This record gives sequence, C-alpha cells and structure tokens, in this order.
Amino acid sequence: MARYRESVCRLCRRESAKLYLKGERCYADKCAIERRSYPPGEHGRRRKGKIIRYGLQLREKQRVKRIYGVLEKQFRLYFKKAERQKGITGENLLTMLERRLDNVVYRLNFAASRAQARQLVRHGHLQVNGRKVSIASYLVSEGGVVSVAEKSRKLQVIQEALELEKNREVPGWLEVYTEEFKGQVIRMPTREDITFAVQEQLIVELYSK
Repeated sequence: MARYRESVCRLCRRESAKLYLKGERCYADKCAIERRSYPPGEHGRRRKGKIIRYGLQLREKQRVKRIYGVLEKQFRLYFKKAERQKGITGENLLTMLERRLDNVVYRLNFAASRAQARQLVRHGHLQVNGRKVSIASYLVSEGGVVSVAEKSRKLQVIQEALELEKNREVPGWLEVYTEEFKGQVIRMPTREDITFAVQEQLIVELYSK
C-alpha cells in the first residue's frame, strides 16, 4: 500500500497547525511547529499572499487527509461513499474516517500516533471481536471490540503509548478497558466527536466541482 514516507513534521508546518503525527514528540519542546512556525522550504518565512476560495478548499482537504494518513485516491473513494449515504456528506466523510481501525487504535491510546497504529495493525498485533485484522482501513462497527493480541501486550511501543494516555482523552463513542488491553465502540461517532477544527463543507465544495 502506498504511503507518505517523507518528514511528517513538514506537513504540520505546511498546514500551520499541530496534526499530532509523531506521537510523544508532538507534546514536547522539540515539536517542529513550536520551533519553526512558518511553512517549510526556502521561501517559507516570506511566503504570503491572499488565499482564494479554491486555496481554502484545497488546504482543508489536505489537512484532513494528513491527519488520518490517507492518500488522495483512497480519500476520494471515501468521499464517494459518503455522498451515497443518507445524511450530510461532510459529516459522513469524517465519521467514516473516525471508524478506521488505525484511528480507533490511536483513539484508544494503544498507539502514540495514527502512523504507529497503522503499523501495529498491519503487523497483526490487533484483533476485532477476537479475530486478527491486519487491514488499517477496516471500518469498525457499533459494538465492535478492538483488543491487543495477548502476545503483543508487552510491546514497548504499546506500553509507551499507554503512558502518554494523560495527554489524550478517549472520545465519548469509545470505551476503553486499559487493564484488559481492549476497547469497544459503544456508539457510532458523530460530528460533535471530531475534536480538531475542520470545515468539512469546504471539502464537499472542492469535490463537487
């Protein structure tokens, strides 16, 4: 599967916002956006200009893609599915992204970042309803139980992620049982559960042209 392999700190600087792509480092003084809050590149400090409507739409789409670690082709497929569902397309898109297994693992604090969660899933360290699932884009349904495989519970990355738990709250649509290394989707996520600032209507406008 294709994935972004360059420096993720550049992505935060490009979006002028913390996207929390690098786990513990994002909460430390070493965070790149804390030290250099301007866009990357030779002309980053001087790059200014009026952003037109298309630019706003593009930046919003890029930011959401980068937060969830999804590339363009897959993101467009999510949008098409969201369009076919009942309800508001933008909200459908966000709630679908929230239900991705790698995001659920991250939200349950079993990984320090979504990228780390994706790697844990692909290496077979996670189970859904007692069965191993190695597909990061798997959509967890209401009532689904996500757990760390028993043989994987002593992994250093998982232990370190649980130590960072104080930095992140588990959203209301999930319930976590830390001592049992498992969590459950107690209800479907809603728009109110999306904790970062996003104007999803701009994404809808961009793809609806």
